Amino acid sequence: MGSIYFVRHGETVWNVENKVCGATDIELTERGHQQAADTGKRILEEGIQADEILYSPLVRAVETARHISEITGIPARVEPRLIEQCFGKWEGTPRDGQEFRKAKGEFCCRYDGGESMLQLAQRIYNLLDELKAEPGDKTYILVAHNGISRVVHSYFYDMTNEEYASFGVENCAVLRYDFS
Repeated sequence: MGSIYFVRHGETVWNVENKVCGATDIELTERGHQQAADTGKRILEEGIQADEILYSPLVRAVETARHISEITGIPARVEPRLIEQCFGKWEGTPRDGQEFRKAKGEFCCRYDGGESMLQLAQRIYNLLDELKAEPGDKTYILVAHNGISRVVHSYFYDMTNEEYASFGVENCAVLRYDFS
């Protein structure tokens, strides 16, 4: 069976400002570009080999994947299902706001114009099921978002609702998951 590496995009201005980014298309900061380049170098140094990089269509993930691909030589293509969850009315609000934190625990909630956790899980689980079913032992690098990292982690590990809602990874973190 194959593997996936999950990479969260580099830093954005809204990450620095502690705002919910969601599906809002926010650019990387200069530090975010450097983080992405450093991640590409780290992937080379650690001998991580992958067949393909799949990335979210949002510019912060596009640019992160571009840096990694240019440095590693791993081919990359957009995967629309990796777009971050749309948090509706919460986008641009404080990430640690009480009301938003409460809303994150409501898995059926569509965030007033957004997408529910259940809808998000369906599209990411479907993608992971497809990658798992690929013939051979293929390895993919998924470049996406913090919200996507929760779903990917929950695909491989049991989590309580509280663990799921509080799970997160740093910008340009690299996590490995093995299909078995």
